[in-house]
This record gives sequence, C-alpha cells and structure tokens, in this order.
Amino acid sequence: MTYVANSGHPGGSMSSIDLLLSLYSFANVNPAEPWNEDRDRIIVSHGHISPGVYLTLAAYGFVDRSEVIAGFRHPASIFEGHITRGIPGIEWTTGNLGQGLSAGVGFALAAKFKKKDYHVYVVMSDGESAKGQVQEARRTARKYNLDNLTVLVDYNDIQISGHAHEVMYVDIKAEFQAAGWKVIEIDGHNYEQILAALRIAKDDRAPTAIIAHTIIGKGVDFMEDKPDYHGKALSKEEFEKALNQLGVENDVEKYIEMRKNLPVRAHEKVKLTYDVNLDTGKVRVYDKATDNRSALGRAIADIALLNENVAAVDCDLKGSVKLDFLDKERPERIIELGVQEHNAAALAGAMSADGIVTFFADFGVFGIDETFNQHRLNAINNTNLKVVVTHCGIDVGEDGKTHHALNYIGAPLAWYGFKTIVPADPNQTDRVVRYIAKEYGNFVVAVGRSKLEPVRKEDGTLFFDEKYEFQYGKMDILRDGSDGVIYAIGSVVPYALKAHEILKNKGVSFTVINVSCPYALDEEVLKKYCNFVVTVEDHNVLNGLGSLIAQKFFEMKILPAKFIKLGLGEFPVSGDSKFLFDIYGLNGEKIAETIYSKI
Repeated sequence: MTYVANSGHPGGSMSSIDLLLSLYSFANVNPAEPWNEDRDRIIVSHGHISPGVYLTLAAYGFVDRSEVIAGFRHPASIFEGHITRGIPGIEWTTGNLGQGLSAGVGFALAAKFKKKDYHVYVVMSDGESAKGQVQEARRTARKYNLDNLTVLVDYNDIQISGHAHEVMYVDIKAEFQAAGWKVIEIDGHNYEQILAALRIAKDDRAPTAIIAHTIIGKGVDFMEDKPDYHGKALSKEEFEKALNQLGVENDVEKYIEMRKNLPVRAHEKVKLTYDVNLDTGKVRVYDKATDNRSALGRAIADIALLNENVAAVDCDLKGSVKLDFLDKERPERIIELGVQEHNAAALAGAMSADGIVTFFADFGVFGIDETFNQHRLNAINNTNLKVVVTHCGIDVGEDGKTHHALNYIGAPLAWYGFKTIVPADPNQTDRVVRYIAKEYGNFVVAVGRSKLEPVRKEDGTLFFDEKYEFQYGKMDILRDGSDGVIYAIGSVVPYALKAHEILKNKGVSFTVINVSCPYALDEEVLKKYCNFVVTVEDHNVLNGLGSLIAQKFFEMKILPAKFIKLGLGEFPVSGDSKFLFDIYGLNGEKIAETIYSKI
C-alpha cells in the first residue's frame, strides 16, 4: 500500500498488524452488519497505521482488498492516510495523537447510558502516551469504572524522532496502574498471548490496559527497530527485498495500473448520523431579568428529565454554567471531569456520535479557545455535539483578560459544519437550547454572565413570547427606522436598543436587528437595511459579526454609504461588565455617540 502510494507509515502498521488481526477476530464485529447497534466499538488512536487497519478490514471482508491497495491516499479513495469514520469497521477518524483514548471513554460511557453491554477497544501507540490528555482519559475511565473498556498499547518504542524512551520517557505501565487500571503485559506478536489477554480483559470488571511489546517493521530485517520506517515508503530495491524476505508474490504492478485509472476528484463524503428522537418539553417564558446561562441550564435540565438519551459534560463549573439544575434533578446524567477540558471535549464528541445527545458546558475561553483542536476533530467525525459556553466576551465579571472569550464567533468558523448561535435574551436562549437538542449536528451556543431584561417590543410586550419559535438563520427586527441600521448580537443587544432610544430622542431613526445566527445571514434583510450600517458585538472586532456582514455585503455587491464596526480591538482589562462596555464603546450611550458623530 505505502509503496503504491509512495507515502504512508509502513513500520507502525507492521508492529500493530498482529494486534489488529487478533482484535478484529475476537471482538463482536461483523462485516455483514458493520453498524449493528450491539457491535463492539474499536477505536484506533494512532490513525497513521491506516495501512494495517485497512488490510485487516479487507482480510475479514469489511472492505475490498484491491480497492484498498490501489486507492490508499488517493483523493478519489475513502482510504485516506489516516483512518476515517464511516468506513465499515472504523468508529472514529483519528490522526491527532492523544485523543483516541478520550473517544474510547466517550463510547464506553455511551454504552453505560444506553444500558448496552458492548465492549469498547482502543488501540493506541506508546509515543502518544506522553500527552496529558491521555492521562485525563485514564482517570475518567477509572472514576466511572468503565469495565467495558480495554486498551491495547502498541509498545514498539519508536516514534518519528527516534526511540520513544529517549524522545520523552513515559512509564506507561506505572501510569495506567497509578490511574487505577489493571495492566497485562504481553508479546504483541504472539497470537495466543494477545487473545488470552483480550479474554481476561473483557471479564475482569475494570478498565484494563494490555501493553503489547512489539517491533516496528516486524518481519523485514532492515526495517526492524528503525525509526526511519515510521513514516516513509520503501524504495523499489527495498520493496523487492522486503517482499522476498516475507515470501510474498510481487504483483504490485497491477495495483499501480489500477491507481493510474482513478479519477482526480475528491471521494464521496462518508458521514454517519442517527435519528434524534427527543421530547423538548414545554418552553419557559421569562418576564423578569434573568441571565441567559440560567435559561440555558434550566432548558438542558428540562430536556434531560424527559429523555433517556441526553447527558451533559462539566469541567468543575456546574454552578457557573448552570448545570446545577441538572445536578440537583438528575445527577446521573452529568459527567463531571474536573479541570480536564481537552479530554472532556473529545469524549463528549464521541458520546454524541454514539446516540447520546451531549451538551458540553464550559466558559467560553475554555470551551472554545482551549479545546479548539478537539472540536475540529469532532467536526471531522460529524458528531452531534452541543457546545454551550457562558461568560463570553467581556460579560465575565472581574476575572480579566485571561477569561475574556473573544473568539466564540470567529473560532468555530474553522470547524466546518458547526453552527454558532448567540441568543439575545433568556427567552430566545430557552428556545435555542430546545431547538439544537432535536437537530442532529454540531452547535455552539454562546452567552454571557449577567442578568438581562427580556427583549420587549415597543408596546412593552415580550418579543420572544410563548408563541415564539426559533428558526435558524432568521434575523429579528427589534426596532424599525429609516436613517440606518444597527446589527447587534448577544450581550450588546440591550445596549443597541438603548442607543436606538437615545438617537430617537435626537431625531435620528435607526433600525435594530438581532443577529443570533452569524453564519446564516439573511440576504433579503441585508438588502433592505444597507445604507448606514453599524455592527456591534462583544467579540474580537477583526473576525466576528462585523467582518461576516461586511464580507456578505461584498459578495452581494452592496457598498453601504457608511459602515462602522464596533467591537473589541484588544485584550480588555478587568472590571465589572457595565464599566467595560462603557470603556470599550459598547454601551448604549457610546454606541449612540459614535453613530451621531458620523451623521
């Protein structure tokens, strides 16, 4: 495979192949029903050993061997350089080392929630064991006594830069034991030992690690224990010598010819989903000032009380992110992980992919910025994750610049397929949470910390009343005017309404539009309100709502007569949010002042 593709990782595939062949023969997996709900789940964390995984699947009839060999790493083939979720027999797309064990923990937790007895197996490398997230996942498995989880470590002591114990020494056995796991050590090339260990691990009533001592490039003398062959295809001479040593027929030309005939195009997307059947319950209507985070937490608890396939993941913040409602009313539905955001984001994604509608709740700066790469991998895996983040922007309190989440709109743009929603008040927040719960897909819901008055119409009645139903992409025209428009989002909506009143008293009439869905801008609304445009956001001014609206106007060939972007152009100082909105020009008076000065 790697010779035909002239790239890939032959060495690690050869050290893992005996483990893979044994595991796929032992586990409850069936090529005739690869997605049977009761199947065992196999996660291969070091996805670069894809040649070994794909050919193991071919050996057991999950995929076609010729297509695998000829198509490996070709854009027209689903058999990419790192394994891909959705190929029969592959549960999780991997490649970012250190995340596979967290995913395995998520699948094992999902099984517990669903009261299913399938087993979860994680195959991982020794090199990635140096990552802190791996230790986070180990601790979680022990805390929740995941006796349905078994790990096989391919301990070949080789990584890109040399021998693993020299690059970064890790006492893998001791670390698993310190985390409370059972450990079995074996020869990773001895089928009897591998299968015996798998039998013991399945029934020992504890999470178990099988440390398999292996040899990179096993079976070819010049490859064995050589870091050079971690990620390098063989030359023609090396290839012929290797096949000769292995006693394998050299029929490579037919695969090379097959590859030449493959079209130059992207392969069809392979995405797994499931039907979400939820009772989202009765909406709540807030008539008094309430913080959006409380409305968010209250709605999550309502939904979890009505459904068995809902859970939430917390990182020692449940009182602040308002998962305390759920904790009081259904505590078994919260996975409490302490200060382990990377592991939390990854396992939450895996749980959500395996039938559990999962809410990952955190402060914005941790749930977005710190876990960027984990959510990127969740997006690649087409999970069903609901990332609900509070304390966004400068509506945080006095914690200061380390806790100001200024990228809750800009960052998720990089996670293709994620939809970000920033509700304007508690009533809209309530409807948004109930909406995302029943929709398959990845969402970010971003809210602030402070209590907000419910948005009202000019006659004083609630704008988002009991009849209101959230529609993704719909802009809400809160006030109408003829001299210009303020496009506002999230925590600054009340200030935009205040600016409207101040300007009105000066004889200036500005429309105020709530943009809760910044990635889905309504062109008809933009066409109608495009003369004097002001965007206001409690966000990095360089990559948030203002930039998205400006880009959309450009695409629509609309050039507003005036365009003002108000937002945050630096890391803000500490202070009460009321002071910060004033200092950074985002309160009602400052917004009105800026607009009036440009008329």
